[in-house]
Amino acid sequence: MRVIAVRWAELETAVERNAPDTESFLDTRSGEVITLVESAPSVEELRSKVMGGGDAYLRVEPASSREQYKWMERFVAGVTEPVLRERLIISIDGKGAFRRFKDALLNYPVERERWFAYRGELLHWHIQEWFKRDGLTTVEPPPWGEVQAPIESDVQLPRPVTNGDAPGDGYRRSARDLIEQLPAAELPSAIAFLEFLRDRGSGDLLRARPPSGGRPKQPIPGA
Repeated sequence: MRVIAVRWAELETAVERNAPDTESFLDTRSGEVITLVESAPSVEELRSKVMGGGDAYLRVEPASSREQYKWMERFVAGVTEPVLRERLIISIDGKGAFRRFKDALLNYPVERERWFAYRGELLHWHIQEWFKRDGLTTVEPPPWGEVQAPIESDVQLPRPVTNGDAPGDGYRRSARDLIEQLPAAELPSAIAFLEFLRDRGSGDLLRARPPSGGRPKQPIPGA
């Protein structure tokens, strides 16, 4: 059994992080987590540090995207509020699911906190099983203690009822729901922003080009 040092908060963040251009390593002597991001200016310096440390550096085993997607599906299956449930089902369909899922929870603080707690338990279970499998024990026990095995189940989420409408109609319904929740004072800005998207298209918005010929319409503050 190998005894290692761990900075638990850093390790938890590294286990959640799963990107093709990112790799993390745990310094088993100090517990520090070093993350290599291919596009970062310091990546070669950090890579040399890790390679020079030999067995002292342990590659962090992140939770796979597939595994974390299943976590979202199981969470959605337990949501009972109909509007939020439909939004979450729509949000996890297709590319960008993780970001859209978090955005969908922003206006539901109770469910958002429930998601963070649920995801945290699953991350802790992942770490616990990884350490057991590789014969690792720690100088100090994790602050969350022993984690019970989660209930594993395959979830088949129903798709939102569209009555034969086009796929984008589900997003339009969600947009209408969000508009209805806005304070009256924010409605002019929201409408101006939607008109901007309609007239210019999302591609121009992403390139941050102002409308040509005329005064730009007022975007939503903080957008």
